[in-house]
Amino acid sequence: MFIRIVKMSFSENHIDDFLTNFELNKNKIRNFKGCNLLELYRDKKDSNIFFTYSHWESEADLETYRQSDLFKAVWSKTKPLFNAKPEAWSVDKIASVN
Repeated sequence: MFIRIVKMSFSENHIDDFLTNFELNKNKIRNFKGCNLLELYRDKKDSNIFFTYSHWESEADLETYRQSDLFKAVWSKTKPLFNAKPEAWSVDKIASVN
């Protein structure tokens, strides 16, 4: 499994645009080959900051998505809305306690 976390910060006047775009595309992203989980989080202290958390079968699957027309369409609408450079982490799960 390959886990990806992306931190995105938006100007307040662009948040609704981001959320609308995410809502329109979340199922397409989640159903993209190799994507097993997609979640969106909002920071409790700074409501302009969002995180996507996704599980992929492999790094190759994530890269295939990042080269896809779907990603290009989503990103082309998201990128102009940022008020800071997005940050991304690829992480390995060490433990999970339920």
